[in-house]
Amino acid sequence: MALNENRIRYLKRLEGNTYFLLGDEACSFGAIYAGCDFFAGYPITPASEIAERIAEELPRAGGFCIQMEDELASMGAIIGASWTGARSMTATSGPGFSLMQENIGYAIMTETPCVVVDVQRSGPSTGQATKPAQGDVLQARWGTHGDHNIIALAPNSVQECFDLAMECFDLADTYRTPVIFLMDGEIGHIRESVTMPQLSALKHAQRKSAKPGEDVFGGPELIPGIVHYGEGRFVHVTGSTHKANGMRDVTTQSVHDTLIRRIYKKIDENREKIIKVDKNICESGKSKVGVISYGASSRPSLGAVKKARSEGKDIDFLRLITIWPFAKKQVEDFAKNLNKILVPEMNLGQVSREIERFVNCDIISVSKIGGVPHAVDEIYSEIMRVA
Repeated sequence: MALNENRIRYLKRLEGNTYFLLGDEACSFGAIYAGCDFFAGYPITPASEIAERIAEELPRAGGFCIQMEDELASMGAIIGASWTGARSMTATSGPGFSLMQENIGYAIMTETPCVVVDVQRSGPSTGQATKPAQGDVLQARWGTHGDHNIIALAPNSVQECFDLAMECFDLADTYRTPVIFLMDGEIGHIRESVTMPQLSALKHAQRKSAKPGEDVFGGPELIPGIVHYGEGRFVHVTGSTHKANGMRDVTTQSVHDTLIRRIYKKIDENREKIIKVDKNICESGKSKVGVISYGASSRPSLGAVKKARSEGKDIDFLRLITIWPFAKKQVEDFAKNLNKILVPEMNLGQVSREIERFVNCDIISVSKIGGVPHAVDEIYSEIMRVA
């Protein structure tokens, strides 16, 4: 997408500068750099700073921000904005993310590009409203009903809150799908340095436009072009099962089968283009114990791995940046010579259960809940117990 003149003038004041920001604030600026035109949201801890900073900055960059009456309406608003051609985003936390699930399913079914930021907190229900957690990992994948696929990324630094927020918009436009940005309260509320990129370095993905006469919901390609409202062409958008031209057909088995398999495959068949991991393997190649983590939990995990290595232990480390689609190939490769894998996460083992599906070694869940992140020594003790 091309940045408009207002956005360029706004970003010219920021480019190349380094700022000391909260993770939430960095996410806001990443969205603005990505060309986000429209934000709709409802305040909720620990995501409120995203809405607050977006409300202050986005209008200055020529965009629009609106506080909706609730999270259901917020999700509906960004879907509508996307169909007008806007790059759109909302931000929430666990309870609000639960409320958004029906409209996330609608966005998947209608192949609507948009970004949903979930700054995870303790739950279920109100839980510990201001405390961090990583309990929404499986909800991000399976929260909405029916067969579907999803893209979800998890940052582990404030700089990544900025960088990956930009990437979420590109993924949404490239694959015509909602993208979940799985931040957590710890990363959202830490403060670190963030360097703003030069405008000349920005390369935003472009939405593919449907050619005249081309179907918007099918055809020969996995990812059809889109038609935006106001372009003078007819388009019918429905969450019901529909044919390639968008018209409803809720009774024909083959129509539903063709539609859902294509929507699923457009992500699954491009998984190796989407998936990002950060692998840190011992040079000796003799490791029998590994650690896999993500988000806030990956920071003390790597610290614990480095501490164990300093005492002569060969320990491999893998950080998942893309949570969904799951990095099964990368995890299989990481685990092939290991006997044990420890999985620190701020939940009761949501990713560890996914890892179990793809490896032939012992998986040890190092779970911690209650709103307090792991300490390096807690994970280190678990490593030394099994190494």
